[in-house]
Amino acid sequence: MMSRKFKAITIVVFLMVTTICSVNGQVVVERSNEKTIISGKQYYLHTVKKGETAYSISRAYNVTIEELTQNNPSAVYVVREGETLLIPYRDIVEETPSRALLIPVDQKDENLYEYHILQSGETVYSLSRLYGVAENDILNSNPDIDITKLSIGMEIAVPKRDFKIATQNFTVQDTAFFFHRVRKGENLSSIANYYGISLRNLRRENRNVRFPSEGDMIKIPLEYAKEEYISEYPIYYEDIETVDSIALEVASSPTVINSLEGSIDVAVLLPLFLRENSVRYDIDSSQYLNGKKIYKTVPRQEEWIYSRSIGFIEMYQGILMAADSLRSLGLTINLHTYDITNNNQEMRDLINRGKLDNVDLIIGPVYSSNLAIVSDFASSRNIPVVSPVQLMSDELVKGNPTLFVANPFIEVSQDDIARKVGEYFDGNIVFIHTDTAGTDPQVKEFKNKILQELSTKIPYEEIRFKEYLYYSKSTFNNDSINRLSHAISKNMENVVVIASEDNSVISETLQEIHTLSKRNNIHVFGYPVIRSMSNIEPRYLFDLDLFVFSPFWIDYSNKNVRSFVESYYSRFLMEPEEMSYAWLGFDIAFYFISGISLNGEEFISNPGIHNPDLLQTNFKFMRESVNDGFENYFLFPIRYTKNYDVELDYGKLN
Repeated sequence: MMSRKFKAITIVVFLMVTTICSVNGQVVVERSNEKTIISGKQYYLHTVKKGETAYSISRAYNVTIEELTQNNPSAVYVVREGETLLIPYRDIVEETPSRALLIPVDQKDENLYEYHILQSGETVYSLSRLYGVAENDILNSNPDIDITKLSIGMEIAVPKRDFKIATQNFTVQDTAFFFHRVRKGENLSSIANYYGISLRNLRRENRNVRFPSEGDMIKIPLEYAKEEYISEYPIYYEDIETVDSIALEVASSPTVINSLEGSIDVAVLLPLFLRENSVRYDIDSSQYLNGKKIYKTVPRQEEWIYSRSIGFIEMYQGILMAADSLRSLGLTINLHTYDITNNNQEMRDLINRGKLDNVDLIIGPVYSSNLAIVSDFASSRNIPVVSPVQLMSDELVKGNPTLFVANPFIEVSQDDIARKVGEYFDGNIVFIHTDTAGTDPQVKEFKNKILQELSTKIPYEEIRFKEYLYYSKSTFNNDSINRLSHAISKNMENVVVIASEDNSVISETLQEIHTLSKRNNIHVFGYPVIRSMSNIEPRYLFDLDLFVFSPFWIDYSNKNVRSFVESYYSRFLMEPEEMSYAWLGFDIAFYFISGISLNGEEFISNPGIHNPDLLQTNFKFMRESVNDGFENYFLFPIRYTKNYDVELDYGKLN
């Protein structure tokens, strides 16, 4: 057995402090007589007093929690003494809960529980979301409650959440865990095997970790670990022997390709829409005769291209140029191109006719249903399949070991944004999303990633995190900017995270944030899609210090990039735009064709051994197990600076 070093860490535990009500019951909220009118709507102006909560305030004014937090985003988490709240004017209805529905004072423990008076429409499930605790924990805390017979005015005990913080190294700790430092070559499967626990249990305790990197800290639950590893204190493990790991090598320097030999067959399956592009006329129905439309056949312009095919034609052009570059190095490349749209039978027919039996590489298709068919076929023949566009789900990766997803999933961007936002732990974090029903798991997961990252820097109760629900301007009669202003701090740095890829959400939000930035210090983080949106005023991105993690970045000073632009123009009589699929088509074809040519089947199972210089993207392929496919985890950290520069900013992430 190899020697191990143990480093004990003393844990100082902090409990999140919430407002404690008097032992005689909840604080009575005195309604304000002060009112104001905003955009024609009347509001109360309520100044929060000691002991008041969002729930007691909402009940006093006869409004729902949702109405209160829509107008006061900061109230989602806590209301602070002295804070002024906007409360929609409503006729007040006095309600006095029946004493039979209240928990006797001598049976209350306000150190362990919050006590909530049920309002109309509330359920145990809504309370679990409101307070951030499990439904079962609420039910277990109220053993006398019949969940089928809840009544308005009934008092429910809700267990308080505990947050334990290790202040010495800003790492969230728990006495039920010790920590393992990941070494090179390890993955979740090998770590689980080493400690004698199931992979399922390890994943459950490390939900935000899919592909751990060297140096990461992984929670090992004491409940399941072998006794020999259990210690009184959290422990860092060093020099741990790897068991059953996926040993993925990574090239330490760029792969230089001077010459190639042999032959390779490549199938390209893209929706080129040849049938639609072959129709060179249109029907003009803009004119009328005697009140009736006139339908006239008119020829289309010579340069007209069917709109849905433009991006994929550009991608194919990039693939052609990559093939030409590799042919110039001595490699024989046979391209087999098929127009594959969203038609499953079309895909099956191609396979049944044996058209893909002898190919060495498949690029495409882009539709998930067709990709599933091809991946299943290719995995049994060890043929690599490259998905060139972003997929909505990673389900296809499971059980398809020869599938490569070239465009990173949105979760990869979320992980990187969360880590970067963590650097602003002493600022005011505003999380903007559209999940008004609270049912979108992606929004919830993204929010939790940010909160978890922040909680490794400061105690949880010190985090300034405000959740802001986006509504279109029409919902609030163009007064939504006033709602947003309540979430912005005038006294500290503001970090706004736009958790949406919707065009209208992003454009409206950026416009309002830009207006507020004239009086406040604001930084904005968003998804990569922002870079390709044409309806956004470019100066917004620079003035707001926009930071995105994008799979695409082009250095126009690079000689290979300049050569590509010149060759592309010479061949197609136009220059590729920055976000054109031509770049991606070139990079995918060049990377995979040269990788297979140089390394054969070893490349398919270990793509990290190949690291050629590319034009617009990079590939960092990783997979969870030998039975699953590969996902690209490489993103460029791109910042739009106030000096009107667009630059790479690795900062502390490097």
